[in-house]
Amino acid sequence: MKQLFLALVLLLGSISYANPTHPVDKIGTVKGKVLDKQLQEPLPFVTVSILNATGEIITGGITDDNGLFEIKGIPEGENTVNIQFIGYKLYSAPISVSRKNRDIDLGTISLEEEATGLDEVTVVAERTTIQQKIDRKVITVGKDLTTSGPTAGDIMNNLPSVTVDQQSGNLSLRGNQNVQVMIDGKLSNVPVAQLLRQIPSTSIKQIELITNPSAKYNPEGMSGLINIILHKNANLGTNVNINTGFTYQDNPKWNTGIDVNYRNGKFNVFGSWGGNYNKNANFGFVDREQEQIFQDFDFFDDSNSNLFKVGLDYYINDKNTLSVFTNQNLFNGFVTGTTIVDFPTDANDVSQLFDNRNDNTSQQYNIDYKLELAKEGSSIELEVDHNIFDADENGLFLFDGQNVAQDFVDFIDTERNRTTINLDYVNPISETLKLEAGAQARLFDSEIGRSTDQFVINPFNLSTDPTTFINAPTTNFEYSRDIYSLYTSVNKKWEKWSAQFGLRFESVDVTADTRETFQEGVVTDDLSNFDTDPSVNVFRDGNSVLRNFGNDYTQLYPSAFITYNPSEKNQYQFSYSRRVDRPGIGQVNPIREFSTPLISAFGNPSLIPQFTNSLEVNYTRNLEKGSITTGVFYRSVSDLINQALLYNRTDPNLNSLIFTNDNFDDTSSYGLEISANYKPLSWWSFNASFDVFSQTQQSFAETVDPTIENPTVTDIVSNNFEIDNVVWNFRVFNNFKATKKLTFSAFILYRGANENIQFEVDPMFMTNIGARYNFWKGKATASLNYNDIFNTMKFQGTGTRPFNQNIQFNWESNTINAALSLRLGSNKYRAKSRKRRDNDEKEGGGIF
Repeated sequence: MKQLFLALVLLLGSISYANPTHPVDKIGTVKGKVLDKQLQEPLPFVTVSILNATGEIITGGITDDNGLFEIKGIPEGENTVNIQFIGYKLYSAPISVSRKNRDIDLGTISLEEEATGLDEVTVVAERTTIQQKIDRKVITVGKDLTTSGPTAGDIMNNLPSVTVDQQSGNLSLRGNQNVQVMIDGKLSNVPVAQLLRQIPSTSIKQIELITNPSAKYNPEGMSGLINIILHKNANLGTNVNINTGFTYQDNPKWNTGIDVNYRNGKFNVFGSWGGNYNKNANFGFVDREQEQIFQDFDFFDDSNSNLFKVGLDYYINDKNTLSVFTNQNLFNGFVTGTTIVDFPTDANDVSQLFDNRNDNTSQQYNIDYKLELAKEGSSIELEVDHNIFDADENGLFLFDGQNVAQDFVDFIDTERNRTTINLDYVNPISETLKLEAGAQARLFDSEIGRSTDQFVINPFNLSTDPTTFINAPTTNFEYSRDIYSLYTSVNKKWEKWSAQFGLRFESVDVTADTRETFQEGVVTDDLSNFDTDPSVNVFRDGNSVLRNFGNDYTQLYPSAFITYNPSEKNQYQFSYSRRVDRPGIGQVNPIREFSTPLISAFGNPSLIPQFTNSLEVNYTRNLEKGSITTGVFYRSVSDLINQALLYNRTDPNLNSLIFTNDNFDDTSSYGLEISANYKPLSWWSFNASFDVFSQTQQSFAETVDPTIENPTVTDIVSNNFEIDNVVWNFRVFNNFKATKKLTFSAFILYRGANENIQFEVDPMFMTNIGARYNFWKGKATASLNYNDIFNTMKFQGTGTRPFNQNIQFNWESNTINAALSLRLGSNKYRAKSRKRRDNDEKEGGGIF
């Protein structure tokens, strides 16, 4: 912990240094409204700069969604206002600030378009920038980051505090996988790992890391929310984006996509297609030295996905906007693999060959209506979003060896539906006070069914005869969760302070029903082996065993944000929020997630949510050539959800294990984060981040005394334990500009050692290099990247629970990637936007 203490001292030192000691007499204010001259509609995000007599920028800002701006703190004397926006001619006007002329109103300013012609549809900056806002960290993705890899998953590895498991594709924020991922402010039924592989990196405009969400957001995810904002074609006329990329080490991986939109004065019609076709090899081993059991794994994954989007924005008039779109996702893939288990006696050796095929479709239908009220900036918006997910999974398991399980086939069908209805109201009571309120209904239901020809040990006479096998039951699992919410939020601004306070109320209804239907004549009244949790109702229904679990609750989720800006260069932030981590469908599904000869994973339907109180303090220092943000956070967690490691009681030799999930006692975590965005030289810029966090994990694992030669179920001992896991990570992305068209990049990632309930995992290290070339008047970009050039990325470690063992897994990380991106279309901009749920701007284009 010495490193953490030192980092805190450095943080306090930087804060002390940041306070200005020479006050400047700045008394002037300039405001106005910016319109498109031809369309006479507001232009958001227009840059407004205030220059002194020598032409140096002294302050500035941007216009809001209504084209309004107000710049305060302008010094006395003669200054110049410059208003500029890409695709428009520069507007410049002199202003004179004095004690008699403090408040200057420029009125309505109409910007005139530059000469029309083919130009970039989506303006992408050369380098990525990071901005700390009141309730989130916003990463605006530049060309440097989009060329670091072909998919969203590749970009995520470059972001502060974010990690992506290269094998499973699971996403973590601040070391925790309890994080919600949204696309343009909307949750998707597509599994996150699959989703990140399907979104092309060139389609991403911004990524928001929302570690302490406000009351307007759904309070799910202990670590917070990650919102991926896609580019939207906002230009008049016909516009086209095309991108393609190819990656190779041992197997080919190809992704491609096209975005098209046509826009005139009233309509914007858009469509897109994205394809992702991947082949990946994974291999590794688990060595249990004490028992002389060695497991060798060799997996091959082949997946193909196609995503389609079609939509329409209809600008009825200046007050009414209607938008509709649909996403259609088609996925098919298979995983084949071999697991070989070597025992001390060759006669006991086992091999398992499996072939798992998964076809799924996801459909999304969205309609949004926004009414702008008479009062400027006030609005009412209604949005309905419906998601459908269907999947068919067929698993073939073939065994070889003596005394092994018989071959079997699994058939698993999944159906999920999610409907979200949002009603939002915004009222800017005054220039410094804004009220937001809304209501939401989220209706989710899932049905998963498994049929199989597997033989299993009879659970009804396990204690008297653990050698009798029967046909495995047919299992049906139904899970529903309905959430009804109300929220209100008040935002107040002063000269140097701003505050936002919110409260969200939720009523939740959860039902989980599991039915296992056995062959005729097997079921008895002894159900002791099915569930010992008193909250679960277990009963017999003919040849079936039913388990029912319900959990209804109401909760309040307060949030608070306070920001202090003593000067243009310094910003202090404090935030608090209460959050909930509701068990995911994978954590509650009692049907096997995966299975090998010595380990299987199952969910726990009786899991209850864990609740988190989160505190965060950040300091941002704006430098002449960049910025640096330092923050500390603390989380207090109740009813912790974590994995538990159990012996498989249906294994007569007690050699196999079961992974599941359970609730544990209260715990806490805390950490420090530092991120910097800096340009030390005209040809060199970098983004760097360092984070360290400590988390106390609670769990239990079962053990057996290794001196017992032939252990039985009665020899199993349960052990509760705690893990104090301290982890630190460092990453830096360098961008080197050789010429106006040619740029090189270098990325370094180091992940410190960490510990989970089974293993102490060794550090990971990776270095990537790349180059990109802009041509065709900036409308095309070609890139070439060499990833993990030293081939150092691998998952390895040692474990003591429940066995002493060594582990190592490798994947295709030493890859070469070549990509091409083209941007065609008109540069006539029409600045009409629709709100995006859980964000202040709705994106209507892109893949999702």
